[in-house]
Amino acid sequence: MKRGQEEMMQVNDGISDTNDAKKPKFDNGGNPPSRVVHIRSLPNDAAETDVVQLGMPFGKMTNVLVLKQKNQAFLEFQEESCAVNMVSYFKTNPAQVRLKSCYVQFSNHKELKTDASNAQNTSAQAALQAAQGLLGAGGAVGGGGGGGETTILRVIVDNVLYPVTLEVLHQLFSRFGKILKIITFTKNNTFQALIQFSDPISAATAKDSLDNQNIYNGCNTLKIDYSRLTNLNVKYNNDKSRDFTRPDLPTGDGIDNGLPLGNPGGNSMGLGGLGGGGGFNFGGGSQMGNRLGNLQGMNQGNGSPCVLVSNLDEEKVTPDALFILFGVYGNVHRVKILFNKKDNALVQMADPSQAQQAITYLDKARLWGKQLRVAPSKHQLIQMPKDGQSDAGLTKDFVNSPHHRFKRLGSKNYIFPPTAVLHLYNVATLEEDDIRNMFSEFGNVKSFKFFNNDRKMALIEMSTVEEATLALIGLHNNQVGDNLHLRVSFSRSTI
Repeated sequence: MKRGQEEMMQVNDGISDTNDAKKPKFDNGGNPPSRVVHIRSLPNDAAETDVVQLGMPFGKMTNVLVLKQKNQAFLEFQEESCAVNMVSYFKTNPAQVRLKSCYVQFSNHKELKTDASNAQNTSAQAALQAAQGLLGAGGAVGGGGGGGETTILRVIVDNVLYPVTLEVLHQLFSRFGKILKIITFTKNNTFQALIQFSDPISAATAKDSLDNQNIYNGCNTLKIDYSRLTNLNVKYNNDKSRDFTRPDLPTGDGIDNGLPLGNPGGNSMGLGGLGGGGGFNFGGGSQMGNRLGNLQGMNQGNGSPCVLVSNLDEEKVTPDALFILFGVYGNVHRVKILFNKKDNALVQMADPSQAQQAITYLDKARLWGKQLRVAPSKHQLIQMPKDGQSDAGLTKDFVNSPHHRFKRLGSKNYIFPPTAVLHLYNVATLEEDDIRNMFSEFGNVKSFKFFNNDRKMALIEMSTVEEATLALIGLHNNQVGDNLHLRVSFSRSTI
């Protein structure tokens, strides 16, 4: 009960701090200095890692509490001087979380009390520990990094398997502070960039957080060091260079990027745009993906959750078919078959990392005798038809479907490309002949077996991967008994 009351008190703290915020502002941020900083106007999807990231440059943090329903958070530092530096800094440099401006002030509470057994507290502690791992023993970020007052980073992208664009870099680095200028170029056959921040703390935080991390799983590795340059001279705003303080600059012809180190020429790697600005994530393959549970929620907040699917059979494709197929790689929220080009469709996944999984595993898969193409989309969401308008059922919303495979955050679904062998669940009421007959509608059944220790499950092998894919689309979620639905998944097992 006592812990519950403390939680309630803490929620009420948020209300009182909000009221304080309406009082005249003092130089110290509204309230007298405190180890606890109060952050208001957070975006709806802000998480503990976002708040911790905001505080990382200023020193060791000892607790964090996010009040999602109020779009507020509290951050407790070990030393009051760290909180003073944070509030002071964000008075002149407005704080941003996920591209939304928020407000930083002292809390009227001297310490933060949270329920240690609360699930939210677990994620808070994980975020704090990960931040501490990044900070190391040296205290504040950049403490021993050798950056000094440098605001410019030199970035080399190694092991490039996916295109890198100026927009991808801006989206990735801007979460650490305000970016003034970016110049991209190719030197010695490697993609490189110079990124100028507004202040040294942001540059140091970005370097410490992103150096040696992968933009995509297992590839596009960032190598970051400090540049000796003190200012970037950008002459043109185009896909190779950008001065975010000078939107009036011409686009130029893309040849001279105004590089202050001898123009290394155009982008000879031919790195094209990525459609949605990337859809990158730091998923399981990267060190930081493991340490920070995807720092800043990168696998939720960036890129586009939508993919463009092309080369479909317009006679056979339906929103439900794409819901089931793409649902193997994440929760499908909406599907839209394009009215004027019915062999194309947009699929909106729950978040950008699931969209990336769908691209990774379904691009070039065979379906209805054709090779699918799956690519990032520029769209951030699929619009439903307005009330009273009909689009002949080409657009469908699945957000509240009971048939999503990923019911819980982080649920363990085994994810790999389509396979000829399928795993079946909920088949205890069926005989082998019944199952073989059902699946033979979609191709030739090569082999079948029930699990020895659990007759609810079975494996079935089709003669080709395409036939197995069609069978999964046609039979997954089919009712096989009272309140019992057949579950069909790809399997790496052999029969």
